[in-house]
Amino acid sequence: MIDPLLHIVLLAPQIPNNTGNIGRTAVAAGCVLHLIHPLGFELSEKARRRAGLDYWEHLHWREHASWDDFLERERPGRLWLYTTKSTTPHWDAEFHRGDYLLFGQETGGVPDRIHEEVARRWGRESRVTLPMQAEARSLNLATSVCVAVYEGMRQLQ
Repeated sequence: MIDPLLHIVLLAPQIPNNTGNIGRTAVAAGCVLHLIHPLGFELSEKARRRAGLDYWEHLHWREHASWDDFLERERPGRLWLYTTKSTTPHWDAEFHRGDYLLFGQETGGVPDRIHEEVARRWGRESRVTLPMQAEARSLNLATSVCVAVYEGMRQLQ
């Protein structure tokens, strides 16, 4: 297994093309991708091939049956929750190698119970946002992940 720069954690992603683009980012940046079920798509080899994920063989990734399964198997020491519900800009985060970056579902974000658990385990300051103009409700998930990963990379390189 690699010594990842960061871990990208997707909670119940729904759009296969977003996940494919995020997988490409993970390969490019030396990150591990974690997919937490339920997923809105199949992960079969045929489905991956259809989505054009020809680099998938280079991707270090792990599947988790649930949020609780993820916590039990990974035991993340440091985790950052990216959310539109925070006022703390992500550039205030001080990343360390091996940190976990958590992103919610494209349509629903992260459930309140997980927000509360993240705040309890890692502190409210671990909930960060990508600042944007009021007219924008949110950014595309793949875009958000890429921005976050490359900020982490900037800090750690």
